[in-house]
Amino acid sequence: MTEPRPAPLSALPIDDALPELLARLSKSPSVVLQAPPGAGKTTRVPLALLSEPWARSATILMLEPRRVAARAAAARMAQTLGEPVGETVGYRIRDEARIGPRTRIEVVTEGILTRRLQGDPELSGVACVIFDEFHERSIHADLGLALCLEIQTLREDLRLLVMSATLDGQAVAALMGADRPAPIVTSEGRSHPVETRWLDAPIKLAGGGGRGRGPRGRATGPRLEHAAADLTRRALAEAPGDALLFLPGAREIRGAVDALSCDAPPDLDLLPLYGELPFAEQQRALAPARPGRRKVVVASAIAETSLTIDGVRIVIDAGRARRARFDPSAGMGRLVTERVSRAAAEQRKGRAGRTAPGVCYRLWTRAEEGALAPYDPPEILEADLAGLALDLAAWGARPEELAFLDPPPAAGYAKAVDLLQALGALDAAGRITEHGRLLARAPLHPRLAHMVVEAGGSPAARRLAALLEERDPLRGAGSVDVSKRLAALNAPGEHPAARPALARIAAAADRLSKRLPKPGPLTALRRNGLEQDPGALLALAFPDRIGARRKGEAPRYLLSGGKGAALPDGDALSGATFLVAADLDGDQREATIRLAAPVAASALEAVFADRLVWRESVDWSKRDRAVSARRRRMLGAAPLQEERWADAPPDLVAAAMTDGVRQLSLAALPWTPPAERFRARVAAARSADPTLPDLSDAALLDGLDDWLAPHLWGLKTQGDLAALDLLEILKARLDHAQAQAVDRLVPSHFTAPTGTRAPIDYAGSQPRVAIRLQELFGLTEHPRVAGRPLLLDLLSPAQRPLQTTADLPGFWTGSYADVRKDMRARYPKHPWPEDPTAAEPTRRAKPRS
Repeated sequence: MTEPRPAPLSALPIDDALPELLARLSKSPSVVLQAPPGAGKTTRVPLALLSEPWARSATILMLEPRRVAARAAAARMAQTLGEPVGETVGYRIRDEARIGPRTRIEVVTEGILTRRLQGDPELSGVACVIFDEFHERSIHADLGLALCLEIQTLREDLRLLVMSATLDGQAVAALMGADRPAPIVTSEGRSHPVETRWLDAPIKLAGGGGRGRGPRGRATGPRLEHAAADLTRRALAEAPGDALLFLPGAREIRGAVDALSCDAPPDLDLLPLYGELPFAEQQRALAPARPGRRKVVVASAIAETSLTIDGVRIVIDAGRARRARFDPSAGMGRLVTERVSRAAAEQRKGRAGRTAPGVCYRLWTRAEEGALAPYDPPEILEADLAGLALDLAAWGARPEELAFLDPPPAAGYAKAVDLLQALGALDAAGRITEHGRLLARAPLHPRLAHMVVEAGGSPAARRLAALLEERDPLRGAGSVDVSKRLAALNAPGEHPAARPALARIAAAADRLSKRLPKPGPLTALRRNGLEQDPGALLALAFPDRIGARRKGEAPRYLLSGGKGAALPDGDALSGATFLVAADLDGDQREATIRLAAPVAASALEAVFADRLVWRESVDWSKRDRAVSARRRRMLGAAPLQEERWADAPPDLVAAAMTDGVRQLSLAALPWTPPAERFRARVAAARSADPTLPDLSDAALLDGLDDWLAPHLWGLKTQGDLAALDLLEILKARLDHAQAQAVDRLVPSHFTAPTGTRAPIDYAGSQPRVAIRLQELFGLTEHPRVAGRPLLLDLLSPAQRPLQTTADLPGFWTGSYADVRKDMRARYPKHPWPEDPTAAEPTRRAKPRS
């Protein structure tokens, strides 16, 4: 077969590097090509490889990170050959392919390569895989390279070429080389000087784009697209040539085009450029401006690399980009708007210097530039890893078995595996199941693929999947009910502002019907006629987000994954007993639900019959101050049914009572004076004998399970604690020898001369006893206990305190006379001798005369 030959073209910088590149690829299976933007690598290199001996009669695959770039690259190469797309050069992207029987160069988006590898692990008939713009480090490019490197161990004839503008080539070369780094070929490129112009002062943007806030917490400045339109007007007035305005996504692009259209001069063409645009409109944006006219291409990040837009000498950079990040609030990957990195800003700036000197206007100040991140992080480090984990399981490999430039984070990967196991895509050992293989073939996140496959591809499931992949078209519409969004898809005219988004969602749902695997065996969902039920469908996609309403007036829910969530005040779903939260605001304590659907308990019973388990619990209820014994039918952490557990085991009840005492503190126990005195005696005796048990508050609380729990059998409430005899319980802590030691070291009572046994209190710094003064008559020495003076609280005949003394002889000779004088008048029937040391002790009054 005669190889097509490129027509004569103007020289490009990459041309000088092609001979070395071809020589390297003829001898080495892997090569790294470093070439700056505009060098021509995307459209010249694949054509140059066609006639190489190792590539004849085989296919060259070239990966592009975006659909627009894939189409444009294929079109440019086909034009070079003088052929239509689909002959020698074709492309294959999501939902579209232009490939023919003679196609030798296939330009594909990165996800297409992953699916091709899964279907044909040897890449039969493929001579070379080119990874273009690898510096963007998408998760699919990283995975594709890792899988291709493994294929190379079996297919030594397979060439791999990594092409990049800004990547550290040494690291990639080391990854690709088996025994030594792969060779690096460098193209110097060619560019013209580009002047940078910054804002004079920071701008406050609405919608979270700036620092200015209004009285209700909203940013007070213009929206991003309006500020960018203003800067574009300035740029067009100050600089010559066509302009390229960078904005993060389609919504902002449409807003800027509308804003610029209001006062655009008649010779100005405003051309949007983003991935969802029809191909013809994309081509208009890439084509040169018509004679006598200027154009402004308003583009997303797809215009940073790969694409050549003729005539651009002005770049206006709004400083934002949309990147794939794992969004915990949604439970899967999502595009988020972030500030650009300095590397991306420089890449954008370079677009103004492709053909002539240019100027770059930045929607930030020079001082703000220092706060930008140096580089965009690799997607694999921040993206949702569920799709990657499913692809690796389908391949039959673990991450550590493949060559990744940056291995996926272990914690994020483990969470992804847990999710896939919950969806039934992986078994307990992490191996892919037949159901998992079905999910891997569906063009959806595994959560949504599981939902749609289980529903047999029902219209409701497809629409729900398409809805959840987009930003909520009715956010702020007054209710989080997903059913309102599904209804809006059937009546988009009732929501004028959301009509474009609703149209995109409906179109995506229609495309899904052609790309889903055939329905498998009848599932529980379909057997029970629930394939159109939004709540049941969402429960399949989010088994960790099924919420059971908590007790109380507020619409608060406990989710099956263990977290708490609440509906906004007054939401129409507030009365739902069970719901599924498809989107949360990410609050770690209690998230606010942003999108949900109610679900019937019967639907959960039908769909999750094999996961529902009865769990018994015996706990202490702080609210009721009693043991709560319940049986619950659980789906994860969410209870679907609850009842009293009447025959709970006594040991569990006693353990819960022990926890109750621990929570209430020791003060909840029925402490009597004898029990308190016993604790004090043991504490006093421990100073002489440390082997005695510690009965302090801290020690008793720490040892509740040992000393108290055995006595709590049969008790269930705080009131039941009154039945405890704490003195006997504490005495049981001492064995016979220890009890004798305590009695010897710290006697429990003081025996007065009258024979009265008065209890001694050891709680203070000195042992103390209270006794009537007359019972001590005749004592000439102060009584002592355990070698220490006994503090005497002297009482009147009516048991009222008279005086406290630690020196009884001194009291007799001192203040007793004043006490006697006062007491004789109050208690004339009781003896009050002048010399108490010579009187007989007594407990009685004087005998009657």
